[in-house]
Amino acid sequence: MAHPNYHCDPETGVCTPIDLAEEPIEARETPEKEIIYVGDPMCSWCWGISNHLQSLKKHYTEIQFTLVVGGLRPGGGDPWNDQMKDFLKHHWHEVNKRSGQPFGYDLFDREEFNYDTEPSCRAVVAARTWVGERELEFYEAVSRHFYVDNEDPNKVEFYQPICEAFDIPFQAFKTAFESDEVKKATNQEFSLNRQWGVRGYPTVIYRTREQLYLVSPGYSEFETMRDAIEQIETEAVAS
Repeated sequence: MAHPNYHCDPETGVCTPIDLAEEPIEARETPEKEIIYVGDPMCSWCWGISNHLQSLKKHYTEIQFTLVVGGLRPGGGDPWNDQMKDFLKHHWHEVNKRSGQPFGYDLFDREEFNYDTEPSCRAVVAARTWVGERELEFYEAVSRHFYVDNEDPNKVEFYQPICEAFDIPFQAFKTAFESDEVKKATNQEFSLNRQWGVRGYPTVIYRTREQLYLVSPGYSEFETMRDAIEQIETEAVAS
C-alpha cells in the first residue's frame, strides 16, 4: 500500500526521509571507533529494530554508540485523511509481523494529527543533558509512547511521563526543548546524516580510521549487524 508523500519498504525495512535544504555542518568530535545509529523516533522500522540495537550496544561495550536523529518528516503537514491512515495502519502491521514490536491503533480514531517528526527528534537532543548512556533508552521510550500509547509527540506534555521515568526535571527539559539552541542542534543532525549519504531510516554505520562503513541500510537483526561489523574490522585491519 503506497502513499504519495511517504515511502516505507517492507522488503528492505527502510523509511525514506524528505529532502531538506543544505546547510553548513559544524565539526563534531569523533572517537577512534564508533557505532552510529541514525533513526527517527516516529519511523516505524526504527521502532521495529529497537531490540536489536539494544543488543548491539550491549555487545560492543568498548565502542562508543552514537545516536544521530534523522528527521524523517520534519514539519509534517500531510492531510490526516483515510488514505494516510490506511497507509500507516497497513505499514504498522508489516513492521509488527516482521519484528514483533507492539503497536496501538487508537491514533487512527483521532480527527486531526500532524505527522511531524521534528519535535520527537528534538526531545531526544534536549534530553542529552540528563540521560547520558541511556540516550537510546530515552529515544525508544519516545517511540513506545507514540507507537503503543498513541499519544501526540507534537505536544510538550507528551514527554512529561518519560522525563519522570528518567528522573529529568520536566520544566528544565521543557525550557531546553523549546530553546533555539536545541532546535539548531536538531537541524544540524538532520543535515549531517544527509551529508553522509543516509537515504533511509534506520541506518547503522561503523566508523573506524576516519572512514564510514555501512552496517545496515534498514531493518536488520542483531546477528546480521554484528557479523557486518566483524567483517568491516577484518577488512580494515588487512588494508
